Amino acid sequence: MASQGFWSLGAEDAGANPGSQSPSATRAWCQAAAQKLSGGIGSKLCALLNVKEVEKAADPAAKQPPEAGSCGSCGCNKSCNCTKAPLVFSDLYSTDLLPALDSDAKTMTFLQEVVDILLAYIVESFDRDTKVIDFHYPNELMQMNNWELQGEPASLDDILVSCRATLKYAIKTAHPRYFNQLSTGLDMVGLAADWLTSTANTNMFTYEVAPVFVLLEYVTLKKMREIIGWPDGRGDGIFSPGGSISNMYAMLLARFKMFPEVKEKGMSSVPRLVAFTSEHSHYSIKKGAAALGIGTESVICIKVDESGKMIPADLEQRILEAKQKGFVPFFISATAGTTVYGAFDPLIAISDVCKKYDVWMHVDGAWGGSLLMSRRHRWKLDGVDRANSVTWNPHKMMSVPLQCSALLVREEGLMQNCNQMHACYLFQQDKHYDLSYDTGDKAMQCGRHVDIFKLWLMWRAKGTIGFEAQIDKCLELSEYLYNKIKDREGYEMVFNAKPQHTNVCFWYLPPAIRYMEDNEERKKHLHKVAPVIKARMMEYGTTMVSYQPQGDKVNFFRMVISNPAATFEDIDFLIEEIERLGHDL
Repeated sequence: MASQGFWSLGAEDAGANPGSQSPSATRAWCQAAAQKLSGGIGSKLCALLNVKEVEKAADPAAKQPPEAGSCGSCGCNKSCNCTKAPLVFSDLYSTDLLPALDSDAKTMTFLQEVVDILLAYIVESFDRDTKVIDFHYPNELMQMNNWELQGEPASLDDILVSCRATLKYAIKTAHPRYFNQLSTGLDMVGLAADWLTSTANTNMFTYEVAPVFVLLEYVTLKKMREIIGWPDGRGDGIFSPGGSISNMYAMLLARFKMFPEVKEKGMSSVPRLVAFTSEHSHYSIKKGAAALGIGTESVICIKVDESGKMIPADLEQRILEAKQKGFVPFFISATAGTTVYGAFDPLIAISDVCKKYDVWMHVDGAWGGSLLMSRRHRWKLDGVDRANSVTWNPHKMMSVPLQCSALLVREEGLMQNCNQMHACYLFQQDKHYDLSYDTGDKAMQCGRHVDIFKLWLMWRAKGTIGFEAQIDKCLELSEYLYNKIKDREGYEMVFNAKPQHTNVCFWYLPPAIRYMEDNEERKKHLHKVAPVIKARMMEYGTTMVSYQPQGDKVNFFRMVISNPAATFEDIDFLIEEIERLGHDL
């Protein structure tokens, strides 16, 4: 049977389903909903319910209880006098839903049940009294539910059970105390856009199958190029499946720009190519080189300073060394917001080196590119307008639902020339509209998910100033954390400089090792602290923070803040929780 699901919210006050109770019961439910739901959702639902109550009061027929088997309980699409029982999902299967005949009501009832499950999960995700994670080891979780695929279809009741179980054990990435990854939070408008995108279920390769989405991608990419600083927003770009693919696109374009013959003749037609990136850059640079046949040994890592920024002098020295060996430098990737330290490479100095040696300059701004939206912080990307290409992931600091990554390219037409294959069954040249809107041939993919609508709709809802306020708040929270622990007993910063991004890197030192001599034994002990505290966090389910080693530095916590739901109180809780979980180590 269908559960009350979302409508059970506030049942202890309202007594039951608000739709079946008196106006006073409805008002009680509304009060509970308004308290539980963020963003005014509860108030809007209350307004809707109040309107319905007024309509019922004005309609004498509405005061009469529905007859058994009336429309809404029997599954019919029209008013009727049938004697069918209410829907029982255990007796229904996917074949009973649309496009089956006379299945509209069954489909709507099933989908409403799914929506109830989702809405309840959303509300719970923002509740600080709930766990971030209900952790179980893989073998335990495998045995707790039947996850195996079977030959016979499952009933819709089983499908709903699977939906609830999946969310029960999912990580609540929207939780205000989830700090584990660079992508956190859940935006309600972005979520609505994601639902709409899945409902539309189309492909981004041609205007004929995705007219609105193609236009929105054109408009949004142009706006992003304007923010980078390219004149009149000219250039090109595309949304791709994540920053790693965006970075690989950039490397692909850089190689084609220098040696266009490689597209047809392959790597045997070009000399030994080498790329340059910092020691702290994202691993996707090497992965892209491997995928493109350039090889990981052809990626030369440049030294960084104490705060993790690339050293331009070392970059130039390594370029000269590579040229002396007969190698051809073709690609330099600077990072705007490194994954661990959150460092911003000096883009102006790097661009001077790129110009001097005629090398493609790429800026991996997957993590830090969104700071361009902030007037207070965009200076950290000074020089980005000199880049040939930029990766920018709105699904990180802008909280757009995963996935949403853009590659922006300064030279218009280069992507098309590099990637097009003229598939005549998709990209016919005699179509009746402007063929420049058939963007699929400039992508490596054929099937391409619609990622643009989430970003575009959120931008419409927030405006640029809304994104700016959100980003500024996250950076303010990180500064609060840094100031609170930098001189606090039991904490040691990984590097002695104020973080440039929301990354705050630190060691927690339990009392047992605070006064130990700084030697290998102490490092060995300290190396084990963060993993144990992290494991305890997950087992208690109270919070999640990432840790890692870096170079010769033993495991340390890397705190990142990208969830606009987080507050100063959540930062205080994190500090206290680390101390509670680690004091006995």
